[in-house]
Amino acid sequence: MKGEILKLLKETDGYVSGQELCRRFGVSRTAVWKVMNQLKEEGYEIEAVRNRGYALKGSADVLSAEEIMSSIHTEWAGRQVVYFDETDSTNIQARRLAEQKAPHGTLVVADRQNGGRGRRGRGWTSPSGVGIWMSLVLRPKISPASASMLTLVAALSVREGIEKETGLLAGIKWPNDLVLNGKKICGILTEMSTELMEIQYVVPGIGINVNQTEFPDEIKETAASLYLESGKIWKRSGLIAAIMEAFEKNYDIFLETGDMSGLMEEYNQYLVNRGKEVCVLAPQGEYRAMADGINREGSLLVTRADGTREEIISGEVSVRGIYGYV
Repeated sequence: MKGEILKLLKETDGYVSGQELCRRFGVSRTAVWKVMNQLKEEGYEIEAVRNRGYALKGSADVLSAEEIMSSIHTEWAGRQVVYFDETDSTNIQARRLAEQKAPHGTLVVADRQNGGRGRRGRGWTSPSGVGIWMSLVLRPKISPASASMLTLVAALSVREGIEKETGLLAGIKWPNDLVLNGKKICGILTEMSTELMEIQYVVPGIGINVNQTEFPDEIKETAASLYLESGKIWKRSGLIAAIMEAFEKNYDIFLETGDMSGLMEEYNQYLVNRGKEVCVLAPQGEYRAMADGINREGSLLVTRADGTREEIISGEVSVRGIYGYV
């Protein structure tokens, strides 16, 4: 009930009477009063006026299942939210829920992770109160070979959601990072479960540095946050909602063809590697090449100095800039 009352307060321009809340939700005035006090304790600014009712005047950067669900306006992405104040990893929890038949679109969010993971087994710093740490359960009807492209779909959607909510123009560093002013603000880790060569579920995990004011010494030269790049504190629930809306749209475009053909032009537009010399870290050795953009399979096309063109698959190699992270 708390989430439904919160959603109604957000959608109402003005006051909602206590009598109307009692009638709509079939509860007593005392129960409504208790919900309002709970919302105030969580950081919401609730104004109560005699003979008028209750109005939501504002809130701090509250993160809870009720706050997230009351912010999201999608058909399936994030319509079911599982929230943790602290957990080991949202990817681990999402995979556990997927094994328990959690529906397509289930969103797992944590205020803090104590075992966050990045690509190639690296750790991911996930402190409380400042970041978005979330994972989405997907059950796509595609071949396992196509699942890695969902990382690119997620990256494109995070970029779009950030721009919509903050106005900041992030770029994509192929295949799974987002950057602002040459520094990393987001990483994406996608995991998959298959059975008899059919996908059981795919879980893209997304970590976004939102309101951090500082970073550990080992990453402070390459990491940034939306706050550090804008000077403004951002509400994480609004960002999550904008990203879910963008992801639902882009995912549906992706499913129409089962590849990146419908999203390729937009992805390449924001690809910070494109047109730059990069260092390709391949198993057979490193080499330099010019990055040309992605193809419809999501591979990065690069051209070597001798004119040889190659397709780089994200699961096999990494790409980094010649003169820095980008």
